[in-house]
Amino acid sequence: MILLPQARGVIARRQVLDTLVRRDLRVRYASSAIGYLWTIIDPLAMALIYFVVFTYIFEARRVGYQPYVLFILVGVLAWQWFSQCATETSRALLAEARLVRSTNLPRELWVVRIVIAKGIEFLLSLPVLAGFAIYFIIAGQTTVHYRILLFPLAIGLQFLLSVGLGLILAPVTVIFTDMPRIVRIALRMGFYATPIIYPPDQIPAHTHGIPARQLLELNPMADFVGAFRDCVYTLEFPGFGTLGLLFLYAAVSFTVGWRVFHRRARDVSEEL
Repeated sequence: MILLPQARGVIARRQVLDTLVRRDLRVRYASSAIGYLWTIIDPLAMALIYFVVFTYIFEARRVGYQPYVLFILVGVLAWQWFSQCATETSRALLAEARLVRSTNLPRELWVVRIVIAKGIEFLLSLPVLAGFAIYFIIAGQTTVHYRILLFPLAIGLQFLLSVGLGLILAPVTVIFTDMPRIVRIALRMGFYATPIIYPPDQIPAHTHGIPARQLLELNPMADFVGAFRDCVYTLEFPGFGTLGLLFLYAAVSFTVGWRVFHRRARDVSEEL
């Protein structure tokens, strides 16, 4: 009952939301000589670094699905979108405190605008992935499968996951200003706890008495990264159980996020 009116409020201000998203993108690249190309260069550089390290320095040529560049690029792109959303939504209200106080816009809008802007940057980086995929298709190292059509579904579910997480982090940060530092540390740990540079099947069931594989299964981004990869590679898309988990993660994050944000509204108003 709380969720729907608040969501409708944001949708009703979609023109304002569009303006804010455009502003964010313009400001981000206004002083850059090559503009949005940085959305391509950044993940590409990260993927190439890990590719060189694991295939030539450590000579772990079979560390993941082959071709390995495609394997790692999918993981890096999905993780970068998620991590940037978590980092910036945690500061969404504090960074725009003056506008938040002086306007009657739904405050959830300040979080949603960041996830949309970062989602657009994610989409702008996909030509890199497409370019590598086309190259390896021509080289006969991979093929196109109809499961690629499920890629937008994975994008939509990760969008909902990120919005929900942002709606939790933004009001908490207003009350507890050390939260962005905690988020940064958690994301550094989360990168290595997510199968981005290694496949999930290389995680031992137990290590030093710790159920490593079971802990990995508690990481929602492990399933999301896996879903993106299974859309690109000629593998089976996650079964109904795993696909159901993606919907569950997205729905729980989105619903809990809106409710937490609503319940913390008075505390946010007092602190801002």
